[in-house]
Amino acid sequence: MPSDFHEVRFPLDVALRGSGGPVRRTEIVTLASGREHRNSRWADSRRRYDAGLGIRTLDALHAVLAFFEERRGRLYGFRYRDRVDHRSGPPSQAVTPADQRIGVGDGATRVFALAKTYGDGPAPYRRVIAKPVAASVRIALGAVEMTGAQAVCDAATGLVTFAAPPPPGVPITAGFEFDVPVRFDTDELSIDLAAFTAGEVPRVPLVEIVP
Repeated sequence: MPSDFHEVRFPLDVALRGSGGPVRRTEIVTLASGREHRNSRWADSRRRYDAGLGIRTLDALHAVLAFFEERRGRLYGFRYRDRVDHRSGPPSQAVTPADQRIGVGDGATRVFALAKTYGDGPAPYRRVIAKPVAASVRIALGAVEMTGAQAVCDAATGLVTFAAPPPPGVPITAGFEFDVPVRFDTDELSIDLAAFTAGEVPRVPLVEIVP
């Protein structure tokens, strides 16, 4: 992903008014008895967004147009802020180093991936976080928050590297803000200024790039 990904964020004022969310692909086979067999074709959900709803002025439209041209349409990926899901905890709560458990020390492993777990029932979903916001990441070993070079997070990959391997059995937790890696899901932006001034906004489809 690095060679075809730009570490820049889609215009934030536009993103915060967009729409979208996770998509899953489930196959359902209905038997003659009326019973169903369900199978998930994707191990992970994939998010889709429409950023067009956030374009309310000609200046915002121009900013999105410039961003689209610099990304060469679908060619290069970029960061997108999901206004509903961009923190390790609920959107209204401040980030803490105890928000998410990302691993357990084994005395040898030094690198751990940031992740966010959804649900606490019988089948929680663990989502790998590849695009954290660098200054927001907080790491704790046990109940002790790491500082300086004790634990460093790569904002381009979401990988946390400890200076020394965490001791066996010690839980590793993290708190962070993050962006979603996406790309434009079109090579064409169709803009009708007559419709735009009348209240209709252009469609700007985005699709998540699965790490």
